Amino acid sequence: MKNIKNYILLSAAILLGGSCDQDFVDVNTNPYAVTDVDPALLFAGAERTHLGTWAAEHTIVQQFVCPYNTGANLGFNFNEDIDLINNPKWDQSYPGPIRNMVQAITLLGENTERVNLLSMIRIWKAQVFMGLVDEYGDVPYFNAGKAVTASEFFPAYDDDEVIYEDLHKELTEALKALDPNADYVPDDLFYGKNSASPAGSAAAQVEQWKKLGNSLLLRLGMRYSKVNPSKAESIVKEAVAGGVMTSNADNAYVKYGTGAVQAENNNLRNFSQFNYAAEPFVNQLKSTNDPRGKFILATFDDPGSVVTDTDPDTDLADQFGVPVGITSTQLSDPNGPYRGSRGAGLNYSQMNIWKVASPTAPDFYVTYAQTSLLLAEAAVRGWVDGDAKTYYENAIRADMAVYILYPQTTAIPEDEITAYLADPGVAYNDTDALALINTQYWIVNLRNGTEAFANFRRTGYPELSPNLFNNKLNGGFARRMSFPDREAAANAKSYAGGVAAMGGDNLLSRVFWDKQ
Repeated sequence: MKNIKNYILLSAAILLGGSCDQDFVDVNTNPYAVTDVDPALLFAGAERTHLGTWAAEHTIVQQFVCPYNTGANLGFNFNEDIDLINNPKWDQSYPGPIRNMVQAITLLGENTERVNLLSMIRIWKAQVFMGLVDEYGDVPYFNAGKAVTASEFFPAYDDDEVIYEDLHKELTEALKALDPNADYVPDDLFYGKNSASPAGSAAAQVEQWKKLGNSLLLRLGMRYSKVNPSKAESIVKEAVAGGVMTSNADNAYVKYGTGAVQAENNNLRNFSQFNYAAEPFVNQLKSTNDPRGKFILATFDDPGSVVTDTDPDTDLADQFGVPVGITSTQLSDPNGPYRGSRGAGLNYSQMNIWKVASPTAPDFYVTYAQTSLLLAEAAVRGWVDGDAKTYYENAIRADMAVYILYPQTTAIPEDEITAYLADPGVAYNDTDALALINTQYWIVNLRNGTEAFANFRRTGYPELSPNLFNNKLNGGFARRMSFPDREAAANAKSYAGGVAAMGGDNLLSRVFWDKQ
């Protein structure tokens, strides 16, 4: 994959002197504005967006846990609202992808001939903002990312439901504007010439982006299922009519190699003794003999030095997850009811740093497996044609097939897939359809924490028990991330408006679609 160079803009000194007209031009020209960079490079740099962190979204949905409740480790496993753990989605969206895409759109202009590039940027910008709204609620939207282009340094917080309305508009307009006879975008990391799934022509690339855009539209529509089912049905039908993903060849993902690593996974190797798989997730994989389990979980000789163990135990029978809300002191007590210590850590399973949690593991943003599971739920609700069971099983097969893309893995054998689909805890039935579908969505989104967190709040599945370490969440779950603390000082007026509209900046305020 072609390396994307980071363009660092250097401020130019404004020279004094000259005529009054020249002074006016100099003073009113933004010296930081990019005027000669290819917008396609700005877009490519923005395609690698934040998917969530182990310590935040994956901890809330009980896939991962850090049971050490001291210092920098204090966080969601103890129902604590910690600034640095809430911030990554915000910090990795506004300064990078959003700013770059807003700048690229400005450089292209409204009358550009590069209509496909502009449409791709609009679609992906909608995806980034969907994630921000899903995690924070009201956020800066209409004037966000315009510090360079319009000297807008203190953007207002916009209503989350209004933002969603505009995201719908952006997706539908961008999809309509895609033109198979117009520009090809080779720099596109998903379907360009240097991507993992290269498109050979503008027509092929446009077809892929239509599927991606409509699959995002399907995702957006399903968010309304609790708050406005009729609207959800309308948008879902619109997405399906436009054409969603139909195979793994349509997946939007990027691969990592020696020149670039997946930073969140890479962090699991640092201070590894703090990082463990959560009991509910481990039990789900074990109870159904999930073939993906051997690539996800591992028991290392020494949890404090996982990098020295290149051949850990991956047998599902030997995996044990850390109970949620239990401290490391309790877990390590040799006379207590738990598994005690091992090496420099705890005698529990961790994420497999050589495979799914490898620094070179791919990032999957929108996939056929996700899409097919959403279609399965829509079919159960009567919103789309097709057989829910077929959508459901196609999704599981699709997700298992992508595991070959992780390092040091092999294809999951057909007999293991067939046995899994027949397992009593997995086999499709109409009575438990919504629980089955959305439990699989939880598994499929193991490395897309944003989506796992959003879908858990939307559906209530899987049926997890709240973390009762304390009562700071009123015996329930975190419903959103809180805004970064610095916003209260750096963007005080706008922040105050956002907090007032959300009913408070805390973990229990809800985004508009998360109806009680």
